[in-house]
Amino acid sequence: MNTYHFITQWCVEATCEEVYRILEDVEGLSRWWPSVYLDVKQLEKGRPGGVGKVVALFTKGWLPYTLRWQFNVTETHFPTGFSLEAVGDFAGTGVWTFRQGSGGQCEITYDWKIQAEKPLLKMLTFLLRPVFSANHHWAMRKGEESLKLELRRRRAETDAERAAVPPPPGPTFPHNFLYKQNLRKQSILPLIGSKR
Repeated sequence: MNTYHFITQWCVEATCEEVYRILEDVEGLSRWWPSVYLDVKQLEKGRPGGVGKVVALFTKGWLPYTLRWQFNVTETHFPTGFSLEAVGDFAGTGVWTFRQGSGGQCEITYDWKIQAEKPLLKMLTFLLRPVFSANHHWAMRKGEESLKLELRRRRAETDAERAAVPPPPGPTFPHNFLYKQNLRKQSILPLIGSKR
């Protein structure tokens, strides 16, 4: 009863390689997808190519609960995707697939098969499955929005172009307060440095 299967599809103007490189850089997740990834730590680098990489995550969606889990990269197929195995508050598998479409579009599919192991989710899935599912869909919509912004930021040729890219959507309550403080610090520090 506590199992979920989600298939998410995104389409962004990018090459498969660009998308692969952004998603494989796990320590960058909390910077460009902060609405979901509150903290990310790479615990093991894995073999060349990424198989065996182990990552610890602290995540949330629009609901006020958080999740602690880890994933292990089990397969890589550069630049067309990779697979992972999750343990912790989630247990299951995820498969990212990237396909180069027409007109410079990268078609992205994420196939996520998990069991909810966090006691709250496990106990209330029978009652709140639609709410928990909506939470996942919200998180993935924010991911697509954030990925598009990250691609714009990376392609900016000048500091002015980079500064014109809006920040990615931040986390919801209560983590939004800390995120806003960090944004303010980041925008003030360059000003302080330029006065010296």
